Amino acid sequence: MSLHEPSANPVCEVEFSFEDSRYPFVDISKNESCQLDLAEMLPRTDGRYAEYFHVSNVKPERVAAYATEMESIDITILAKYEEGGSLEFLVSGDCPAYRLTELGGLPRQVQGIDGRGRLVAEIPAEENPSEVIETFLEEHPDTSLLSKKEKDGIAPRFPDAEFRRVLQKHLTDRQREILKAAFEGGYYEWPRECTGEDIAEEFDITSATFSEHIQAAERKLLTVMFNGPEAGH
Repeated sequence: MSLHEPSANPVCEVEFSFEDSRYPFVDISKNESCQLDLAEMLPRTDGRYAEYFHVSNVKPERVAAYATEMESIDITILAKYEEGGSLEFLVSGDCPAYRLTELGGLPRQVQGIDGRGRLVAEIPAEENPSEVIETFLEEHPDTSLLSKKEKDGIAPRFPDAEFRRVLQKHLTDRQREILKAAFEGGYYEWPRECTGEDIAEEFDITSATFSEHIQAAERKLLTVMFNGPEAGH
């Protein structure tokens, strides 16, 4: 299966709503009267997750400053725009999207708008969606389940030809090799089927070098997602 190809298996799409200010993207959106939209969420080798957010109606520097107040998050500015920017949140601990991945869900949309949080996720049928939802709601009693529906599978983010062109144009040969090996080895599965150390051993490189290559590849692809196919140079 290609890197972006949709799953042929049915999934359950769920939507949750919450207003708890202990979640960074909810708290920041409330305090700054702004909007945060999750573009992608990727696992890191240290057990945390990298969440890539668009922010609008606020200066990125104001968002990044919240990292000094929150122990479970590191924030890096990736790009600045006139009315916002793109930032990387490295998260651990009490994050609803992070917890949902541990239960078997795949977060697809995470938004914080003026103090209101919204989380849309897909739960593969084999993960027992009803059990995942029940556990998630028990652990997050402030959360409301807004909707639940069945879907045929996960839609691709790019047409096949366009995605391959992006891979060829924006990644080095080494980055493509390592990204492909990580994907095919199950590095991006929930739960993870291989570790960064496994991939590093396969290429006879250190774990630090693996992290450098994989994060550079991910950031280039995410830049394309943020700014279009001509970005990411």
